[in-house]
Amino acid sequence: MTATLEPSVGAGAKAATGTSPADVIRRAKEAGVQIVDVRFTDLPGTWQHFSIPLKELEEDTFTDGLGFDGSSIRGFQAINESDMLLLPDPASAFVDPCLQVPTLSLTCDVVDPITREPYSRDPRYVARKAEAFLKKSGVATTAYFGPEAEFYIFNSVRFDQNAHEGYYHIDSEEGIWNSGTNGTANLGHRPRHKEGYFPVPPTDRLQDLRSKIMLAMIASGIEVEVHHHEVGTAGQTEIDMRYSTLTRMADQVMMYKYIVKNVCAANGYTATFMPKPMFGDNGSGMHVHMSLWNGTNNLFFDKNGYALISDSARWYIGGLIKHAAALLAFAAPTTNSYRRLVPGYEAPINLIYSQRNRSAICRIPMYSTSPKAKRLEFRAPDPSANPYLTFAALLMAGLDGIKNKIEPPKPMDVDLYELEPAERKHVKNTPGSLQESLAALEADHAFLLDGGVFTQDLIDTWLAMKKVKDVDAVALRPHPYEFFLYYDA
Repeated sequence: MTATLEPSVGAGAKAATGTSPADVIRRAKEAGVQIVDVRFTDLPGTWQHFSIPLKELEEDTFTDGLGFDGSSIRGFQAINESDMLLLPDPASAFVDPCLQVPTLSLTCDVVDPITREPYSRDPRYVARKAEAFLKKSGVATTAYFGPEAEFYIFNSVRFDQNAHEGYYHIDSEEGIWNSGTNGTANLGHRPRHKEGYFPVPPTDRLQDLRSKIMLAMIASGIEVEVHHHEVGTAGQTEIDMRYSTLTRMADQVMMYKYIVKNVCAANGYTATFMPKPMFGDNGSGMHVHMSLWNGTNNLFFDKNGYALISDSARWYIGGLIKHAAALLAFAAPTTNSYRRLVPGYEAPINLIYSQRNRSAICRIPMYSTSPKAKRLEFRAPDPSANPYLTFAALLMAGLDGIKNKIEPPKPMDVDLYELEPAERKHVKNTPGSLQESLAALEADHAFLLDGGVFTQDLIDTWLAMKKVKDVDAVALRPHPYEFFLYYDA
């Protein structure tokens, strides 16, 4: 059975837009599907789902919707207004490559059952509004996004936190700390800390597993360009998807994370998109590549510009850098995100742009001089982010930069860590904590409200949720290392 419902799922920019509900149902029957899984994204950015038999999926389902309790979903409704509806998007259909029972997956939009209006806190709706706002602005017709979501693959993980203890324990057959293990035959060949980039097997023990993940993604309609081991020991990995439009790419990030976790689990591994799971080695980022196009014309290319970028691209960077602190409230949305955004680990903490410098928050890749390849890379996001909200926020910041012709700081192509202190002090940095980023969003979010793309209600809900569920929750609990520092005080 093929795992792709062609042309219900197109890959990359070719995603089908005219697929009808009748086409989806017919092709599902032809593919031997038995179960239909309807999925949507909660406000923090996690897929939620429930399933129905295939016979219950009718053409009217795509317009009448399927009911669910919105009060049980993080960031959604209060209990006195809990009834909500899911409207499946026929263009999102794919056969799940991770399940044994043939199952059709449908990504859904959330609507109010009374007004039939799209739900303002549905992250997918925010992404759709951002794309509509771009076209209405007259700046461009299409925004393309290409995220690089990194993750770690471990053999096991244990963690707990309660009144009398708090700990985590990670293990990996690739972990360099297992070089001295005395048990079954120890065959060596492990990447040392920060030396995991591109070694061949047997040092890279996860080649086949990454290939299985990649093939499952391709079967689901995702165009994959490359997979490889990343810098960190203990299985840090990157699998890159071909760029696509904003909402479609956010859909694919959700598919990507789901497929990674499930293929790893099926093969006896556990995968995490936590930004900084290990001390002393590289964190996992989600560098986001972006470009704006009018039809077939890349608006970010100028053969006479610095690094071959246009004025519009430079102003777009200006908007990203101006609003960077507020953007990180969505793009680096966990307390753990700021364990990654520190000096010394290729961390993009510097509010500058450069054509090659990976410690700059904005980088201009120079792999190709082709006009079609010209793009910007915003390096601060990490894969714990909600992709719908993050991509929409990045686009809104960039458009604000173009609208107001915001000039970024002068590009810097030097090693920032080698600068003299007098030079270094002029380079501003990203916030040092989630609390700082939330404060920045509270003070600077008018650009997100432009055109009604984000609503004040969504921003207020996000701020309240993050302060209580993340910042306060971590601040209230003793840290294991505090015992090392202070127990003998």
